[in-house]
Amino acid sequence: MALLVVFVSILLLVLLVAYFRLNTFIAFLIVCLFMGLALNMVRVPAERMSIAEITQSIQTGIGKTLGSLVIIIVFGSMLGKLVAESGAAQRIANGLMHVFGRKYVQWSLMLTGFIVGIPLFYNIGFVLMVPLIFTVAARTKLPTVYLGIPMLASLSVTHGYLPPHPSPTALVGTFHANMGLTLIYGLIVAVPAIILAGPVFTRFLKHYTQEPAQLFTVAPMPEDQLPSMGTSIVAALLPVLLLAGTSLLKLCAAPGTFLWQISNWLGDPVIVMLLAVLNGAYVLGLRRGLPVKKVMGIMEDAIRDVSVIILIIGGSGALTQMLLDSKVSQVITDSLQGMHMNPLVLAWSIAALIRVSVGSATVAGLTTAGIVAPLVAGTSVHPSLMVLATGAGSLMFSHVNDGGFWMFKEYFNLSVKDTFKTWSVMETIVSVVGLIGCLILNLFI
Repeated sequence: MALLVVFVSILLLVLLVAYFRLNTFIAFLIVCLFMGLALNMVRVPAERMSIAEITQSIQTGIGKTLGSLVIIIVFGSMLGKLVAESGAAQRIANGLMHVFGRKYVQWSLMLTGFIVGIPLFYNIGFVLMVPLIFTVAARTKLPTVYLGIPMLASLSVTHGYLPPHPSPTALVGTFHANMGLTLIYGLIVAVPAIILAGPVFTRFLKHYTQEPAQLFTVAPMPEDQLPSMGTSIVAALLPVLLLAGTSLLKLCAAPGTFLWQISNWLGDPVIVMLLAVLNGAYVLGLRRGLPVKKVMGIMEDAIRDVSVIILIIGGSGALTQMLLDSKVSQVITDSLQGMHMNPLVLAWSIAALIRVSVGSATVAGLTTAGIVAPLVAGTSVHPSLMVLATGAGSLMFSHVNDGGFWMFKEYFNLSVKDTFKTWSVMETIVSVVGLIGCLILNLFI
């Protein structure tokens, strides 16, 4: 009966978010309360939770999940906003197009999306990068869909796979994975996913020649107002360089030595993101003559942009804690272990099912983690791969219940049918290839 309650609770979450359009954070809280009360109805008195214990579990879950995570998410949003608003993203795109030329312009946009997408929150990245695609399309006379899909595939993959994005960062904590190793393995899995969903897939999309919606065209910044190429790339990639570099350094240093302690400190995600934001504020703002008030204003806007996602992550933490405190997580673990399914495939499948039902990649990933996280301790599967498999599943088949689907449709001026054939297929490719990449990596680590 406990498993039936969990199933009904997840179904209720899907209905509240997808059908009734209720705020996702409120939906999580309602589902947590429903789950706690419903479990009390099917259990003996000794196993029941009091109302006070149920509400305390919700508060504990929100606090435990956010904790230092909120710092990383906010700093990541600040850095991404600085990269976009300063013109660093435009400089990276222009520089890569100059290097690759018109023949490989797709690859330049794909790399731009990947570099800029690491610190840039997905919805912000979408809105700020799409005008860049339109500018390049007008300059090269190539179809916007043909040019846009590779860049948006990069943005999608970084959003689903790689820290410091909110969902992967939260999954790292839930699965007790190492953030640096998750980033390294994520880069290995991300590259083939982006290439197959980008340049390879778009070879079949050259006939989509619709003009983009004029409402969304934005004039690029003058060339002389852009930061240098080196400054732009270092500012955008500093979190990656620090996380990956310190993780590799720790593998070479003996535990307890000075070098190990320094790399351990510099590799702490909070320190990494603080250093990246301070560096971005200086080199992309203050050093270029922007007043402090302007730079701080950009950062404050970033906080507003990411506030909703913070609440969603907190709500998912409440659900996870409810599963733990009610002892249902152990029941789920015992049942899933009896299925003899690869944990990576299981995590991907559950995340994909919730993603298709709810539409939100973040909700899909975090809800799945709460269900399958207890399995990791009893298996030999690397926690970082569980993060990546869950993230890959959370990107599966974006359709009409996902805001990204409608943004792509409107920006690129497509019909619903053509949006399914382009955007939805692209998201499916990055999801499936991500799972395959995790399964291959699992053979070696």
